Amino acid sequence: MTTRQDAEALDARDPLAPLRTQFSLPEGVIYLDGNSLGVLPAAAAARVSRAVQQEWGEGLIRSWNSAGWVTLPQRVGDKIGRLIGARPGETLAGESTSVNLYKVLAAAILLVKQQGDAARRVIVSERSNFPTDLYIAEGLARQHGFDLQLAEPDQIAAHCNAKLAVLMLTHVNYRTGRMHDMAALTHAARACGALTIWDLAHSAGAVPVDLNGADADFAIGCGYKYLNGGPGAPAFLWVNARHLRTMEREDLWQPLSGWFGHAAPFDFTPHYRPASGITRFACGTPPVLGLTALETGVDTVLAAEPLGGIAALRRKSLALTSLFITLVEERCGGHGLAVVTPRIESERGSQVNLARAEGGCAIVQALTARGVIGDFRAPDILRFGFTPLYTSFTEVWDAVEHLRQVLESGEWRQARFNQKAAVT
Repeated sequence: MTTRQDAEALDARDPLAPLRTQFSLPEGVIYLDGNSLGVLPAAAAARVSRAVQQEWGEGLIRSWNSAGWVTLPQRVGDKIGRLIGARPGETLAGESTSVNLYKVLAAAILLVKQQGDAARRVIVSERSNFPTDLYIAEGLARQHGFDLQLAEPDQIAAHCNAKLAVLMLTHVNYRTGRMHDMAALTHAARACGALTIWDLAHSAGAVPVDLNGADADFAIGCGYKYLNGGPGAPAFLWVNARHLRTMEREDLWQPLSGWFGHAAPFDFTPHYRPASGITRFACGTPPVLGLTALETGVDTVLAAEPLGGIAALRRKSLALTSLFITLVEERCGGHGLAVVTPRIESERGSQVNLARAEGGCAIVQALTARGVIGDFRAPDILRFGFTPLYTSFTEVWDAVEHLRQVLESGEWRQARFNQKAAVT
């Protein structure tokens, strides 16, 4: 049996432990939900306050120039790019994940149509992909006369054929924690002439990503999970440089041709002329306060670079998730829990999901009342995220001990834990 002393020994040897001091962690809380909302960086409040009080309050509109507001999307985008295998000038921060997916999927459809192959009209995604991705794809498919087809994970490669236009996948599945082989699936799609879009919402800042190494086409991602950008933080998008060059050469526009994607927005001309490079994927006015908070969050991840960067974070993440799986099986057996996240490390993201036929939401709420915060995904998934920047091995042991007590005592059956909240 794995003891708490074993977990304490792992903490004592953890080279990333000093990174925990970057965060404002509430006393008495074990936070295992960084895959849904990252912890507040300790520097964020002061940084955003400076943006509010000095840059906005004193600089007023002058701060678009003097404080560099106007280049925040590119600057923060390039910082994120260091975490996902992007080159400078390929990543843009701003707007939401859904909006960014709309932009890049519409651009991909445009590029496919330009090829003139009328038979290539299928968009393929995973059946259990995050719903907003499927909703956006469903809408665009209807608009453009394409067919959205959903596949189980092991059937995706079989859909790479002459009809495939776009393969649209989330790198780490939110329901299972399973991580796709980005390089292999991208290669399979490219081999049949299709384009790829990767959603990095559960990857960026947590697992190694090499978009250029995989020769992917487009990617999007979330700013408020492992990037610690705060609730509703701006998202990001990435476009392979070859497509940026093609779009400029052929004068192709992304569909949301707003004024900040214009080549010269302050010329105020009545007709649209897209900017060069990644900036043509901008749309509306940048959300300055949100981007300021996001930049602070991204900096917490970049702080790991002197300690081994994403590779070091990945090693700790695998150790944390492996410990959690082991402890659940050792200490919570006989209570109907099934580990749905892969044991194979190369297939596992930075989360562990447990399935239970009854009471999953109530169990999560009972744990939350004890200060152990995870989340629930209907109909039966108890989900726990492990952010190696601030999660300790001792916290993992303690979290499973709380889970054991909640299960063995039947505490979760109390009426107060069986009232479903608006957000689970």
